[in-house]
Amino acid sequence: MEDFKPIITDCINGSPKAQSMLYHQFAPKMFGVCLRYAKDTTEAEDNMQDGFIKVFTNLKTFRHDGSLEGWIRRIMINVSLEKIRKQHLLFPVEDVSVYDSVNFSDDVIAKIAADDLMKLIQQLPPRYRMVFNLYVIEGLSHQEIAKEMSITQGTTKSNLARARDILKKKVHENFGELIGQNNNTA
Repeated sequence: MEDFKPIITDCINGSPKAQSMLYHQFAPKMFGVCLRYAKDTTEAEDNMQDGFIKVFTNLKTFRHDGSLEGWIRRIMINVSLEKIRKQHLLFPVEDVSVYDSVNFSDDVIAKIAADDLMKLIQQLPPRYRMVFNLYVIEGLSHQEIAKEMSITQGTTKSNLARARDILKKKVHENFGELIGQNNNTA
C-alpha cells in the first residue's frame, strides 16, 4: 500500500502538483465508480470533478486509519447520490415483493463484455440503479442502503429485485443468441 501522507500534506498546503498527482492516481478508478451511478459519461465526469473538489476541500479531515482510495470512493458515491437526490429522480416505489430474485449464472455474465453490462445498468431507472450498485457492486447491506437513501429495507429489497428483473430482460433482449435460449426464464 502506497504511503500518501506526503502528497496529502502537500495537497492540504495547496500544491497544484500534489493535487495533480493525487487526481491522476485515482481518477481512472473513480471515473468507473461515478459511471456506475450516472446515466452517461458526461454526468459521470461531472460527478467525478465535483467529487475531487470535495476530496481536496476535505482532505484535512482524512484520518489515515483506512485506505485513501476507500475514502475517496465514498465521496464519489455520496456526490453521485446527492446529485440524483437534487434532481428529484428518486421517487418512492411501492413494494414489489412479487418479483422473485433473479440469479445470473457466471457463464452468462462472463460472455457479456463489461462495457455492455455497464450500459444495461445505466439504463435502469435511477432508484433501481442506485440500489443495484450499492448492493451488488459496493457490497452494502439492505440496512445500510436504506439508511443511505432514506427508504425502508423492504423498499431496497424490492428495488433490487426489480432492477435484477429488468436487467435479466435486457440481457435476454440484447444477448439472447450469445447466451443461448436455455436461460429463457424471463
